[in-house]
Amino acid sequence: MDILAEAAGAAVQAGEVEGYFRASGGYRFARWGRPIVPVVFGVDDATLAVVKGAIEAVVALAGHRMAETDPELGANLMLFFLRDWEELLAVPGLAAMLGDVPALVARLNAQAANQYRSFRFDSGGAIKAGFAFVRMDAALAALPAETLALGQAVQMILAWGEGALALRPALAEVRGVAVLRAPVAALIRAGYDAALPAAARDPSHALRLAARVAVQGGAG
Repeated sequence: MDILAEAAGAAVQAGEVEGYFRASGGYRFARWGRPIVPVVFGVDDATLAVVKGAIEAVVALAGHRMAETDPELGANLMLFFLRDWEELLAVPGLAAMLGDVPALVARLNAQAANQYRSFRFDSGGAIKAGFAFVRMDAALAALPAETLALGQAVQMILAWGEGALALRPALAEVRGVAVLRAPVAALIRAGYDAALPAAARDPSHALRLAARVAVQGGAG
């Protein structure tokens, strides 16, 4: 799967990088600390292949790894595609992952949300598990499967800041095909640089990310 837009040549500045990972408690960066083992619910076989293909492409871009099973969790990246949020109430064991599921469903309905995601982190702050829930409303149902799948894969490869990819869209359209915007692709590559920590709370980490993006040749 060809997922990359052509770079426009402008490097991502440190202040921009920090914005991608700004949370309510300040700066927070985290990448996966273990191989990714995805499982997808609520799609047919054809769409399943598209979703897994998008995950594989983004993981390859990051230089990270996938595996057949996680020794602790079995599968550690779970994606659920739903018609309405009430379906979550029937998913066994979900409370262990998300806490008060009825309260979450009520909140998502009140917000008219069509997506929700959550991560678990290991003792060092790296991602150990991720959960994505997508309610297929009219807007999402109108998207090509490839576009929807790539968007979900990108949002799960790093613990992006709150609303970061809404303000700075991850995808662009090139000749009618959804591709990953160059600044986001560059950040994913830089974020998985082995010389950087898997998790960081100090905003100076954004300077190190920006420097590695510049070494890549920049992005625009």
